[in-house]
Amino acid sequence: MSENENTFSGGLSVHEIKSNIEQHLAALLQNCDGKTAVGLAMQESVLGQGKRIRPLMMLLIAHDLGYAGEKKTLLDLACAVEMIHSASLILDDIPCMDNADMRRGKPTIHKKYGESVAILAAIGLLTRAFALVSSTSGLSGEQKALAVSELANAVGEQGLVLGQFRDLAGVGQNQDINDITATNELKTGVLFIAMLQVIGLTSDASEATRQRLSAFATDFGQLFQLLDDLSDSHYTTGKDRNKDAGKPTLVNVMGRDHVCDRVYHHFHSANEHLDAIGVAGQETRRFIHALLTLALAGEKPAMKIA
Repeated sequence: MSENENTFSGGLSVHEIKSNIEQHLAALLQNCDGKTAVGLAMQESVLGQGKRIRPLMMLLIAHDLGYAGEKKTLLDLACAVEMIHSASLILDDIPCMDNADMRRGKPTIHKKYGESVAILAAIGLLTRAFALVSSTSGLSGEQKALAVSELANAVGEQGLVLGQFRDLAGVGQNQDINDITATNELKTGVLFIAMLQVIGLTSDASEATRQRLSAFATDFGQLFQLLDDLSDSHYTTGKDRNKDAGKPTLVNVMGRDHVCDRVYHHFHSANEHLDAIGVAGQETRRFIHALLTLALAGEKPAMKIA
């Protein structure tokens, strides 16, 4: 295998990297028991049409940090995070949570397979993700343990679990901007922070660089959640519309224009953290610029995002 085949140093496009992610996910999940509803639900929840923002971000950051290790190691870690994310979506959608009917343009997993299968599929994906991180090649035992710890803390009762609880408990409640921002960090930001810490560990980044990665991920997580809130009323998301009605989101509290201003603030702050890292490449910057341009089309087009 040549160097360019084994690493992402060959100048692959985002489209090509996403294709690598899709192929690796399919290979990792091909041994799910397709004869059972749980196995089918696991495969469908992960392999359905998705933007793959999290694994793409991991691979682009690794590229910009000058990662020179095995391509498979990065793909394993990125795909593990995508499994964790997919599991969280299954659980978010079930009737006792957000009670959603559509996800990625198709019926949600519990709508197609039933609530019990959905819960078991989510557990199956979580356990498979952690098994993958703990067994991937190219990392030392200490790196694997730290990676598992970072991701476990992001998922647990101090991370995604708490974020979902706060989101549910906030329905119909008056909350201030700080409360909502804290919930957004738990719902979305903690996984971005953890996954980039994993990439920092894998790339042997300095402590200062890892701190900047955390700050970048914090801004990006806030930005990403705000974009999701802005899209709640759109027809093109593939999800149920207007699910945030009655929730204390920043869009509902501040209005769309003020939220767009906050998006731009987080975008520029995220870029400042990338500048401080002094990354070798600019793939991550171009990626989030394109993401923001697409997401905010029609919102406040006169504002500059360069």
